[in-house]
Amino acid sequence: MTDSTSPRTALRVLVYSDDVNTRQQVILALGRRPHLDLPEVEYVEVATEPVVIQNLDAGGIDLAILDGEAVPAGGMGIAKQLKDEIYQCPPIVVLTGRPQDAWLATWSRAEAAVPHPLDPIQLAETVVSLLRSHVPANT
Repeated sequence: MTDSTSPRTALRVLVYSDDVNTRQQVILALGRRPHLDLPEVEYVEVATEPVVIQNLDAGGIDLAILDGEAVPAGGMGIAKQLKDEIYQCPPIVVLTGRPQDAWLATWSRAEAAVPHPLDPIQLAETVVSLLRSHVPANT
């Protein structure tokens, strides 16, 4: 058991999609350590909207990746709700159905959008950029 004053050893990234294959694609694209200057990543896989909200409300999530194509609750609507309701909401990446849907991610107040089919390099660059800007680097 670690105490609350010890430095955190892992970043927590929530991955939401009703499709287990989409969640696995995201996790495989990012790996355990998306970049050497960031801590390892611990993934929180979520398949339903209520569990997304519960996890973000509880805190301890450093970044959320939400599938905009998930059903019945799409990631863009969830992102907007989280940004409206969660104090100091962590950064959010929305996975859009196509590149032309990036404007919808802007409406949702997500910090970034990555289109399907997922490009692992684009996803990793996006996630690393957001984590670097919101999490202190390892020294």
